[in-house]
Amino acid sequence: MKLSGSQILIECLKEQNVDTVFGYPGGAVIEIYDEIYKASDYIKHILTAHEQAAAHAADAYARVSGKVGVCIATSGPGATNLVTGIATAYMDSIPMIAITGNVGVPLLGKDSFQEIDIAGVTRSITKHNYIVKRVEDLADTIREAFLIAKSGRPGPVLIDIPKDVTIKTTDFEPLQNINDFFSNSVIEYDFFSTQDISTAAKLINESKRPFLYIGGGVIISGAEKELLDFAEKIDAPVSNSLMGAGGFPQNHPLSTGLVGMHGGVASNEGIMNCDLLIAIGARFSDRVTSSIKDFAKNAKIIHIDIDPAEIDKNVNVTLSVIGDAKVILTALNQAVEIKKHSEWVNTIENWKIKHTINHSISGLLDAKQIIESIDILTKGNAIITTEVGQHQMWAAQFYCYKEPRTFISSGGLGTMGFGTGASIGASFAAPNKKIIQIAGDGSFRMNSNELSTIHYYNLPIIIVILNNSVLGMVRQWQNLFYAQRYSQTVLDRGPDFVKLAEAYAIDGYRATTIEEFNEAFSKAVAQNKPAVIDCIIDKDDKVLPMVAPGAPTNQLIIE
Repeated sequence: MKLSGSQILIECLKEQNVDTVFGYPGGAVIEIYDEIYKASDYIKHILTAHEQAAAHAADAYARVSGKVGVCIATSGPGATNLVTGIATAYMDSIPMIAITGNVGVPLLGKDSFQEIDIAGVTRSITKHNYIVKRVEDLADTIREAFLIAKSGRPGPVLIDIPKDVTIKTTDFEPLQNINDFFSNSVIEYDFFSTQDISTAAKLINESKRPFLYIGGGVIISGAEKELLDFAEKIDAPVSNSLMGAGGFPQNHPLSTGLVGMHGGVASNEGIMNCDLLIAIGARFSDRVTSSIKDFAKNAKIIHIDIDPAEIDKNVNVTLSVIGDAKVILTALNQAVEIKKHSEWVNTIENWKIKHTINHSISGLLDAKQIIESIDILTKGNAIITTEVGQHQMWAAQFYCYKEPRTFISSGGLGTMGFGTGASIGASFAAPNKKIIQIAGDGSFRMNSNELSTIHYYNLPIIIVILNNSVLGMVRQWQNLFYAQRYSQTVLDRGPDFVKLAEAYAIDGYRATTIEEFNEAFSKAVAQNKPAVIDCIIDKDDKVLPMVAPGAPTNQLIIE
């Protein structure tokens, strides 16, 4: 049958079982939006207030659902407004398709109105990208893009479609079975051998002080059960990177929680005192390793990862096992011996007990109280989205993540302005879950326009602002390392976030005590509609522990 390029796009999205897209229309994609209008029974389009939020929403939709997220923007500034969101997804290995319009093929390269070489702009922040100049190539390009986005180490793929390609027609042959296309496009990612498994098992069996460091790859591969079985079988403590939160239940006795710059003492001491470090789906970020020469310097290191490019990139390892974490852990569970490391586990437990993080010394409402209350009041059954900064680290430290895909945060790029768009995507991915957006006042000022989206779709998102009237993380560094020169980090001129919420017809609350917070939060949960809670905290509360830049991981600032 003959279809236009826009119709082909919709049919291919249906083939991929896409039921939700996020975007913002414009002239170059008006044909696509006309077909979206006609396909509203199959595909729900979510209109955000800004294209960047559409990208963050698609990203979070993918993180929560495990599916490929999809966002759409017009040419020129519409496309460039997606760039930060694409880069955010790229750094965290999130499967996302970004569809952009462009000027017609004859106008490309002529500085036409709202023309941009978005393929060139995004080349370094996409897993792959395309500009489709022939309508005959569109269907297979879309199918290939989805395959690339979700296979191996996932990532964003951009498809740029000139306007005339959306209008032109060609013969379209639908796939009877989407697997027919994929079966001819298999990409091999499991490069490990039986010898790799045997060698790893030998190292593990001989270890007296094994320690696990897990990253987002565990969650991406769906390896949570295999990881739990593995950790219990070899009796090894488990730490997680920011992206690994929820990959191992943090209420488990073997969990040590967050590792790295703001990790707990047990996690950081565990890495520095183990004799075998097993890294799974993690990339040895500088925020985890700090001083490379001192990192796990007395340990042998096994690195399990699907991406060969990550091996020995930051830290030289004893053994690499390249492939899918779920497949590798399944094989290791059959190969390793049951072990007990009581003395080692007790040492870790003593570090956990001795170095419990305390409340604010000011006596005012503080982040620990707030986030622990959220954990209690939601019974730990919520999805937490965050912006980036102090509040992000507090959310990682004080909420107990027991399941994967429940902590949604920008780890690699560290994108301020991520969280509110992400909460929208999370809400559509998991409509029966309570979505809590934890924000700092600085980050929230970057995306508060998305309150219009939350109100329009009546999304029962609760936004908790940890308002210290400063750019908290930068101020913390200025306080500790720059002789308290607080250059451009004071935000004490508003806005009034309660009035701002009310301007969008959203309930607004202000809390200065934990009692006021609990009352406001409980009311917001009970009413099951959007709410903003402005929590006034001390401007000098710090995220502790902290590893100073370049210091060994276990040299922590505790107070």
